[in-house]
Amino acid sequence: MYWYVAKIVYQIICGTGDHLPQFDEQLRLISATSKAEAWKKAVQIGEQEQYAFRNQREELVEWRYINVPELHTLDELKDGMEIYSRVEEPDNANSYVALLQMKAAQLQTQKMFELNV
Repeated sequence: MYWYVAKIVYQIICGTGDHLPQFDEQLRLISATSKAEAWKKAVQIGEQEQYAFRNQREELVEWRYINVPELHTLDELKDGMEIYSRVEEPDNANSYVALLQMKAAQLQTQKMFELNV
């Protein structure tokens, strides 16, 4: 068995879709005997995990599966290796950094709680 990283892409559509296009790019670890099998498993995951729900305004919100545009073999796993990199261009850098700091603090608090339990 080999390990692969698959990028599965969904389009997020709210209501009639009259909004700035949004896409959710997810990286998934796939265990398979070949690249072809890994791609097939990634496609199955993408199709199975698309979903829809109604928001507070009763608008349909969909995570619509698009495809698997990337599939990479992990030849070896090394501590600290880069798996994914994406450049963000937020409208407000201070708000973006504050959000990252808040999420990191929540994660740290959660981990400290788990260690004490």
